[in-house]
Amino acid sequence: MIYPVVVYGHPVLRKVAREIPEGQAGLGDFVRNMFETMYDSEGVGLAAPQVGQSVRLFVVDASPFAEDEPGLEDFKKVFINPEVLERSGERVPFNEGCLSIPNIREDVVREEKVVIRYQDLQREWHEEEYDGIASRVIQHEFDHLEGILFTDLLPPLRRKLLASRLRAISKGRFKASYKTILPGQRVPEILKF
Repeated sequence: MIYPVVVYGHPVLRKVAREIPEGQAGLGDFVRNMFETMYDSEGVGLAAPQVGQSVRLFVVDASPFAEDEPGLEDFKKVFINPEVLERSGERVPFNEGCLSIPNIREDVVREEKVVIRYQDLQREWHEEEYDGIASRVIQHEFDHLEGILFTDLLPPLRRKLLASRLRAISKGRFKASYKTILPGQRVPEILKF
């Protein structure tokens, strides 16, 4: 099932997401649908708040970047209840976009390495370090779980210049090839706690 994507201005994107308890019913289906939604929207990452679910889960598939970084050829993962333990290395810019902020791309500066602790779909814990594009995609999606959008990381002047375009998105004045949910619209209840 393909979920609609929540866009800029919706309050769910600004909440700190809650942990997913052990034994959560429907988690496998939710993850499959998250991947399906991400692929349908032509994204490389998708966090649960972006489909209206304020829980600590995101999926990534960075294989579209394999031409630039061959190690990403099969980089498809789910991160449940992740914690960023460390960000390190040189702060480097990279042009980012977001399914929740359609048609806006900006250079965002992030640390080149991240150490993350998370559970997989079998609820096994892992602690891993990533660098390059994998690190960037993981940091971007993790930020969604903290209520942070990539536009928050831009210099103040750049944010000011984007303000009218962001307001337009929140009012539904944009084009996207995927279904969306605007601020003020109800999100479907997918996971029941």
